[in-house]
Amino acid sequence: MSEVADFSELVGEIYDAALDPSLWRSVLKKICAFVPGVSGHIFIQDANNRFANAIFDWGIDPVHFQSYLEKYARLNPFFPAAFFCEQGKVFSGYDIVPEAQYHRTRFYREWVAPQGVSNTLGAILDKSATSCAVLSLPQARDSSLTEEILERARLVVPHIRRAVLIGKAFDLQKAVAADFTATVDALAGAIFLLDALGRVVHANRSALALLAAGDVLYGTASRLRAYDRLADQSLSELLAAAASGDDLAIGSRGTAIHLPARLGGNFVGHVLPLATGARRAAGAPLRAAAALVVHDAARNAASPPEVLAKAFGLTPREVAVLLAIAEASGVADAAERLGLSKTTIRAHLRHLFAKTGAKRQAELVKLVAKFMSPVA
Repeated sequence: MSEVADFSELVGEIYDAALDPSLWRSVLKKICAFVPGVSGHIFIQDANNRFANAIFDWGIDPVHFQSYLEKYARLNPFFPAAFFCEQGKVFSGYDIVPEAQYHRTRFYREWVAPQGVSNTLGAILDKSATSCAVLSLPQARDSSLTEEILERARLVVPHIRRAVLIGKAFDLQKAVAADFTATVDALAGAIFLLDALGRVVHANRSALALLAAGDVLYGTASRLRAYDRLADQSLSELLAAAASGDDLAIGSRGTAIHLPARLGGNFVGHVLPLATGARRAAGAPLRAAAALVVHDAARNAASPPEVLAKAFGLTPREVAVLLAIAEASGVADAAERLGLSKTTIRAHLRHLFAKTGAKRQAELVKLVAKFMSPVA
């Protein structure tokens, strides 16, 4: 029972961090104790130019982490393959790059090994056409990934992912500011603030436009409702749980709701309870018990590596080689980056030439450039 209570408290703190980013460092420390991990990082990895930006981290020397952001993100062999991972699914680094190959890479030799770590647990928290938000929990070099560790990660990752999405929608720093209403109105996503009975306390411009369209949601005197019967029932149950402040119940049932549109199409809603901790401070002035964030599922565009893969029928390994060739100074450099032999790189090149119609490596470089955004 003590462990259940500790997990319940951790879940609550994860959601509190969605509105108070200063809590993320301590939350990551507790996550590393729960899973475990020797350190914890949430960062943005760019799909086009292979650079990274830090969001939150704990347990790593700041100078060493900065060297990743400035230099070694481009050499990380887990990308672009990680872009193909399902959002929210926990993966081992060795699921993406085999251990022996990984240990031969420059990235491992120069950046990973000096930290005394080896494998890592990871998950894609959010993904757009140009980047993805990644959770990384490096493991000690002499440790092994047991099923218990993987299961603990699977328990906590969905909550981390929802908190990151919620924080993204609410603009973390402004969510607790006095001009909270103006901030919500400025957001592009449809956001409803709802009271304990499910009545709309406030709706931003995008939310009002969604209601006016009359395709997904509608308002009555009693509460906000979904046109789809099952979606409406789920929304009602989640709002009741949010009003009671039962974060664990919401987490165990899931805060994501599928909202089918009457005229075709699919929308997704995320319910955030505003009844406890830092969330109460944000919601109290508006008497809001919960926030509902709605977006069009069809707008989750694929990343450029995914588009390349679909366009030419490439495997994740072939995409990795293609991007390495585009960035490297030749076959030898690409082989060192990926921890593969030059013979293996040449074999993949033959497949790439056959699938893309390119005749030379220079043509492959031009092909990659066409699919990548010109904006850095």
